[in-house]
Amino acid sequence: MGMDISTFANGAVKERMDQELQKVLENIADPNTDPKKPRKLTLTITLKSNENRDVADVSIVAKSTLVPAKDIETKIVMGFDSKGRIVGEELKSGIKGQMYITDDGELADDRGNIIDLQKVNQR
Repeated sequence: MGMDISTFANGAVKERMDQELQKVLENIADPNTDPKKPRKLTLTITLKSNENRDVADVSIVAKSTLVPAKDIETKIVMGFDSKGRIVGEELKSGIKGQMYITDDGELADDRGNIIDLQKVNQR
């Protein structure tokens, strides 16, 4: 046969394989993807002969199948504004109506709005 895949098409096949392998490795290293799901690298070589069967056109495709980033999930508290329109805000506390302490040590409502305790105590 005498063909070496590493030099085939002036090294373009190896170059494409290396590019796709790099994508796969980067996808595996991405902390936003599932590390256990498989990735795939496919090399497809298609040969189409001429009528005399002495020359073949060759098409080479290197393709990777990657794992998508994990879903991002959150919750929205829904209600109505003063005009009766539906509105939503992200739920920060975990439970609707529950206050919590922020990472900065401040008291916040369920939507993450800081509660000014001085104003609350003045009431």
